[in-house]
Amino acid sequence: MQPDNFDIVIQGGTLLTMSADMQIMEDAVVGIRGSRIELVATNLRPAANKIIRADGCLILPGLINTHTHLPMVCFRGLADDLALMDWLEHHIFPMEKRFVNKEMVYDATMLAMAEMIQSGTTTVCDGYFFENQIAAAIQACGMRAVVAQGFADFATPDNPAYEKMMAAAGRFVKRWKPYSPMITPAFFCHSPYTCSPETLVNVKAAARDAGILYMTHLLENKQETATVEQRYGKKPVRHLLDLGVLDKDTVAVHCNWLSSDDIDVFAALDVKVSHNPASSMKLAAGVAPVPQMLDRGITTGLGTDGAASNNTLDMFQEMNLAAKIHKAVSLDPTVMNAATVIRMATIDGARVLGLEGLTGSIETGKLADIIIVDMNQPHLTPLYNPYSQLVYAARGADVKTSIINGKIVMENRRLLTMDPAQAIRNVRKIAARIAPEPTPR
Repeated sequence: MQPDNFDIVIQGGTLLTMSADMQIMEDAVVGIRGSRIELVATNLRPAANKIIRADGCLILPGLINTHTHLPMVCFRGLADDLALMDWLEHHIFPMEKRFVNKEMVYDATMLAMAEMIQSGTTTVCDGYFFENQIAAAIQACGMRAVVAQGFADFATPDNPAYEKMMAAAGRFVKRWKPYSPMITPAFFCHSPYTCSPETLVNVKAAARDAGILYMTHLLENKQETATVEQRYGKKPVRHLLDLGVLDKDTVAVHCNWLSSDDIDVFAALDVKVSHNPASSMKLAAGVAPVPQMLDRGITTGLGTDGAASNNTLDMFQEMNLAAKIHKAVSLDPTVMNAATVIRMATIDGARVLGLEGLTGSIETGKLADIIIVDMNQPHLTPLYNPYSQLVYAARGADVKTSIINGKIVMENRRLLTMDPAQAIRNVRKIAARIAPEPTPR
């Protein structure tokens, strides 16, 4: 290979860099060498081992899903149209106790990888059980991920004895930290109502010692405030603040019932937020005050949550809903404009996960996590505003090609790092075991 050759060149099309100045480039050229972007320009024709034509397409950073539970694809559609606590306590927790094991988690994660890569996600943040198996499946598919070992004050499928959780978590970090930034370990305390103060503090201390992110579900529904206040005499954010677990390396998920005082705390401590509108809407859990958080400079990304409460892992749907729900709630069509939402799904998502120096925008020196969206379709024609078209008209199935860490993982809709048909077969076998018995007539 000549010194001026690239491994991959993307040529033609419109590039949304998602850089600080939100530069849009026509007849774009992106040159990739190894895992890195080494050229971002226009009207050039550099030599390359592989040239990808993007005429009539939009080129943008891969989407970043800041919160999900990947193996829950196995529970997709099984317990719908229920309130959050009924759904969680009477359906999800019991099913997880019965069916979640290493094999199920690995096979389900492979199916989730197929769905996400085909819908434009290049980085995912997962929190669940048997995270070693989840990380292994993600690694096999070539996805970038933050994988968070889960904690709760009850026996979990991967740690029947609660006392063993911290030791297992330490081994988990030691195993996967060398693979960062492709696989980055983290810790996930389920919530302030399923984790004792001791657990919340101990896990945060371990996260600080390891230099990793600390995550928790927070204020997903209205009931949580009363539950935590009754137990500890404080509202949830004040409870976490007094425990000392809130800081710049804390990611709070959902945050549907944050008060103005809570927003002040988050802004002062640089706590990050993962906004999951589809899941919260489906469970009627509430709507996070995202416009107010953004006004205060709180870094906020988008997540799908698990497929049991969404029911897809399509970040295009999440962008669409994030833009619309806040307009409806505020009766203001100008809030959460399309460019803001795409930032949340790309560079701001990277900031939530501490990866903004590596991914989230298309700039020289950054890792090559790039998607190409085919705009040569009836529902995407004509094209006036690329941000608006992506948020209000495009869908995951419009993603044509995906590149992660400089490797083509999907080309012309064909997955190259896994067999989606096998993943479908495996999960259908799992579903056959999970499916409830028919109700007698």
